Amino acid sequence: MLSKLFLLVHLASVVLASPTPTDLENRASIDTSSHCGQWDTVTASQYELLLDLWGESGATSGSQCSNLVSLSGSTISWKTTWTWTGGSGVKSFSNIQLNTGVNTQLSAISSMPTVWQWSQSSSGTIVADVAYDLFTSNTAGGSNTNEIMIWLANFNAGPISYTYGSNGQPVPVASNLSLAGHTWNLYSGSNGANAVWSFLPTSGTITSFSGDLKTFFDYLTENEGISTSQYLVTAQAGTEPTSGSATLTTSAYSLAIN
Repeated sequence: MLSKLFLLVHLASVVLASPTPTDLENRASIDTSSHCGQWDTVTASQYELLLDLWGESGATSGSQCSNLVSLSGSTISWKTTWTWTGGSGVKSFSNIQLNTGVNTQLSAISSMPTVWQWSQSSSGTIVADVAYDLFTSNTAGGSNTNEIMIWLANFNAGPISYTYGSNGQPVPVASNLSLAGHTWNLYSGSNGANAVWSFLPTSGTITSFSGDLKTFFDYLTENEGISTSQYLVTAQAGTEPTSGSATLTTSAYSLAIN
């Protein structure tokens, strides 16, 4: 009798310890293999990993590979390793893209909560940034009108700017802005196709960020003339390398549009 009771307790503990259907679904839906193709994409629930090696032809040599690591609920982790030599332009923007909630007017967005925890190891001098990259359009799914970048790190790179000082450095259009728990300088310029607004930390690197991205849109609509009738058409977060070698590891990332 005691042996049967022990067996029943043991079986119950095995059942309780087994992965839930949600756990199994998440594991089954994630491709964690390494991808290195110029336009490779990997879908994981509401997110998509984009290799986006759009400027690789500008490099003398180099490559970049990325992979998803895990997905737990709305939190995803991923890694990208890159080496680029030659050329002065950005080679890629490997990133995580949010595919739910986009094509919504700014006036209809109540919040955009996000968390991004990351680290980077590098070899020698690198030129790169780590940033959110958000695009708005006049219409849902339309051509880009504004690019809004929120830089968490600036490794010897620099934002697009209409104005540069005598020292060759970009001049901000607004300074020491307190948004989402940090202090930023705002730069304004054009990439030749649309306006570019870049928020950069006034100092240091932000490797653990938690905040509401809507506060950045609110500043731009209230102070820089961007219309609340604009549609948010793209929401991405990743790294833009120009040269050097590094590995960016995101241990936790989430973004939602409410």
